[in-house]
Amino acid sequence: MANWLSLSVKNVIIKINDSEIVLPVIQRRLVWTEDKMEELFDSLLKGNSFGSVICIEEEKASKPLFAFRYFTRDGNNVDSTEVDELSKTQWFIIDGQQRLQSFYIGLEGKYNGKRMFFDMYSGYSGEDYDFKFAVKTVDLPKTNKERPNGVMSDCLWYPVDALFVQLTETNDDDQVAEEIIKKNTIEDGIKIKYIRKNVRAFYRGVFMDESIGISKVSINKREDSLENRQRIVELFRRLNDGGTKLSSYDLVASVLKGFDYKMEYFLDTIVSKNSNIGIGQDELIKLIFILDDKPSKEMSGLTAEDANFATSQRERIQATLDALQKFLNATSHLSWFSSAKNRSAIPLYFLAYHIFYSKIETGKLNNMFERFDTSDKNCHDMAVWLRLSLLNKVFSRGCGWVPYKTGIKKIHTVMQKHKGLSFPTKAILDTYKLHPLHSFNDVIAEDKLDLFDREYVLFLLYNGHPSIRDEDVDHIHPRSLLENRGVDVSKINSITNFQLLDSGTNRGAKNGKELRVWIENDVVNRKDYLKRHLIPQDTQLWETDNFENFLVERSKLLAEKIREFL
Repeated sequence: MANWLSLSVKNVIIKINDSEIVLPVIQRRLVWTEDKMEELFDSLLKGNSFGSVICIEEEKASKPLFAFRYFTRDGNNVDSTEVDELSKTQWFIIDGQQRLQSFYIGLEGKYNGKRMFFDMYSGYSGEDYDFKFAVKTVDLPKTNKERPNGVMSDCLWYPVDALFVQLTETNDDDQVAEEIIKKNTIEDGIKIKYIRKNVRAFYRGVFMDESIGISKVSINKREDSLENRQRIVELFRRLNDGGTKLSSYDLVASVLKGFDYKMEYFLDTIVSKNSNIGIGQDELIKLIFILDDKPSKEMSGLTAEDANFATSQRERIQATLDALQKFLNATSHLSWFSSAKNRSAIPLYFLAYHIFYSKIETGKLNNMFERFDTSDKNCHDMAVWLRLSLLNKVFSRGCGWVPYKTGIKKIHTVMQKHKGLSFPTKAILDTYKLHPLHSFNDVIAEDKLDLFDREYVLFLLYNGHPSIRDEDVDHIHPRSLLENRGVDVSKINSITNFQLLDSGTNRGAKNGKELRVWIENDVVNRKDYLKRHLIPQDTQLWETDNFENFLVERSKLLAEKIREFL
């Protein structure tokens, strides 16, 4: 059952300031962009509908179903709090928080350190009302050339929070308009008309029109609180079919936070410490399920025990991820998993699983990988598994199994049997071989190098630096010269004919030159160049006519380099 009422934006802001409207912990953080917020204010002044707001009403002196947090004035995260008894009746918003939060920030706060400004010369003759976030007015456009026939092409930006305060204090839009006109010494009659019209539109939209429809959902507190929470979370999920979509894992996070409000702190803190290796909220939730031996967990099957596992193991999970980062650093893989690279996190899940279930005390996990020592068999086996998996594209699309389904299940089955034991490198590699992957090779054969992941081969070749995404992938023997000789394209584009060069050199001094000419005339330090790029030293192989022999000899150098890592 629901009760409906309508409020003006101003009255909603009053209730937010009085803590009568709050956000249940199941709500995600603010996700709207500046553009979306600006468009919302334009819609408000135009009188357009922007949907209803739905809340649950929690009565004074009762224990609310969920922990809650207050609205943010600056877009930064606000921690949730749990109380046994409410000091006042409160509305817990389950749909519409992005809109209410946008109004609150625009009228009384900042976003990304910026205030919202309103162009007092906009919105005339059916045009859009222009709202923009900026640190100061000098950062805003001085003209708007999109207006019809160039009329009133200049702008007069006025801070929205100041306008809101003035109208609140005077409750008189005419007086405020005259103050703005006088302050800015406006004498042009058309401009004065614009200002009066826009102040009036703002006053009407924010103060007068009851444009926010609110539906209050009733709760039977005599029923089991867990059942009530599940019912509200399900309502929250269904409401997500409209508005700004939540990802499937946003919904999972909401459900888990509904079971245990400490999940919000868990997700926020661990993600903030591990986002550098691409561990976001979605990845962390997947990791939790794998650590809890539930890799195939579905949202419909979530229980309070799932949330309890995460929050009760928070210290162990964070220590595990700290140790994981040390392992990645020790084995020169930290840059490979950089969040900017958007890599698959699957290998990280199982490295973390092994660390999590090791017999090492939580307080000592951080010392597990102080340095990479080849005499440390555990560290060595982890590194070999990781490198062979990445070389063979085991976690890439099109590898022969679906990584997030088949792959995770099969690897997890092996890992689960080896809890607290040595890392099961051989057992997992045997699983790869038994499954019909398109290609898996644990022997580094010189004639099989092109079956491996090209980017990862180059990553190993240059010891993790420079990056294929930062520099050009250059044909050592120029493609144009080889094409003129009718060389097969697969050989031209073989990994054995690739190196990484800075774009200036590749597209400038080296561009199209025969390798011999380039090395003899342009390379400053020939010895370092040949060593760094694993170029055969036989000068005859630098001749384009000897390209086939070059491939053979360089394949040997590349294979030897890769074997060193295994």
